[in-house]
Amino acid sequence: MSEITDKTALRAQMRARRRQLAAEQPDAAKLAAARIPLDRLPIFQTFSGYHPLGSEIDPRPLMRRLAENGAVPALPVAASREEPLEFRLWDPREGLEPDAFDIPAPPLWAGAVQPELIIAPLLAFDRRGNRLGQGAGHYDRTIANLRALQPVFVLGLAFSGQELEELPAEPHDERLNAILTETDYIEVG
Repeated sequence: MSEITDKTALRAQMRARRRQLAAEQPDAAKLAAARIPLDRLPIFQTFSGYHPLGSEIDPRPLMRRLAENGAVPALPVAASREEPLEFRLWDPREGLEPDAFDIPAPPLWAGAVQPELIIAPLLAFDRRGNRLGQGAGHYDRTIANLRALQPVFVLGLAFSGQELEELPAEPHDERLNAILTETDYIEVG
């Protein structure tokens, strides 16, 4: 079986596992947000979360905690299916509009930013900082582009049960700097 097929099968397996974990642990997002060691994060002015889809762990409790400490929140926006993501400032009091993937995102008039910290959704992770995403490569391309311009700290947000011993990694895969779960904060070397 090829690595691509392996990743495809792994994605299906991990989606099912994540649905189960979400049903079993409805307070995981709040527990994770309470666990974040703010003093171990790099200095950042802006950060990006994401709009949770399906069984993705909800980043909003964590985003509120980071914003309470003075950082400015943003959300990713897909302008097209081929381009890297953009990040636009997000005011929770303002409405969201569907982007190219029909994911709720800040409107066009919201200011664009280059966040220094990105909270990334995932299907699976390992302790080496490998992340299994949905497979389109948007986060990998986006993070690579941002890291070419400035330091960017990428924090994977997940249920602890999404951890695997080892994930297949390809040269274009961007690594996480840390992973936050409802039970642990894992720094990657």
